[in-house]
Amino acid sequence: MADYLRDHHDKIVGRWSELVLAQVRGRTSLDEVRRELADLYSLIVRVLSDADDHAAGELRAALDELSRSRARDGYTPRETAIGMLALKEAVYEFVADTAELVPEFLVLSRMIDDLGLRTFEAYSAAREQIISDQSTSMLELSTPVVRLWEGIIAVPLVGTLDSARAQLVMEKLLDELVATSADHAVIDITGVPTVDTEVAQHLLKTAAAVRLLGAECTISGIRPQVAQTIVSLGIEFGDIATKANLADALALALRQAGMKVVPVA
Repeated sequence: MADYLRDHHDKIVGRWSELVLAQVRGRTSLDEVRRELADLYSLIVRVLSDADDHAAGELRAALDELSRSRARDGYTPRETAIGMLALKEAVYEFVADTAELVPEFLVLSRMIDDLGLRTFEAYSAAREQIISDQSTSMLELSTPVVRLWEGIIAVPLVGTLDSARAQLVMEKLLDELVATSADHAVIDITGVPTVDTEVAQHLLKTAAAVRLLGAECTISGIRPQVAQTIVSLGIEFGDIATKANLADALALALRQAGMKVVPVA
């Protein structure tokens, strides 16, 4: 089979490329597909010939890289797997009338199935990594630390506050406190839809960490519904200042800093 594939390299790779291109709906060109598949084809022939001990490892590495590339470019799992599995159809069209090659074709078919499964697994792993990286980026973008005034910084929170995000909030807030030498931090939860025991505990831990750095902390955005929930849950904020909105929190921070904002005369 290895000799047959080597002798019919151009015809089989050409047919394989046509089958793959028909499945990816114009996402790429025939020349690009043919170039990618020709490299894989050569590695498959080397593996079948048993002449190169390193060929199997190179083939797996090439499939993994192709799968990661497909995941980054937005291909579907089916479009990615068909890139490997279509080789069976391409080869069968040439060997179907050659009885002595049918047993060897079955061996090749099982090999291609295994390679197709590896392609799918590599694609899935790459997609999971992409989603994880995107989630981390979204967390960072959704948790900005802003400067309200000289020595006063704030973290306006929007959306659900879970453990991972709460940890990120604490880290970014504390880093900014040290970097700016601010002496007052405001955590604004106006955009947090619900405050349960877990969220409240995260807020209390963050406020405690701010105080350990020698700064004051105010929690703003306590709406009437949120206040009722906190009371019904029996949550105590102790001596941590809370305000209904960010403006009130800023006014408190200015008073504590011995400053005030007055109209221009």
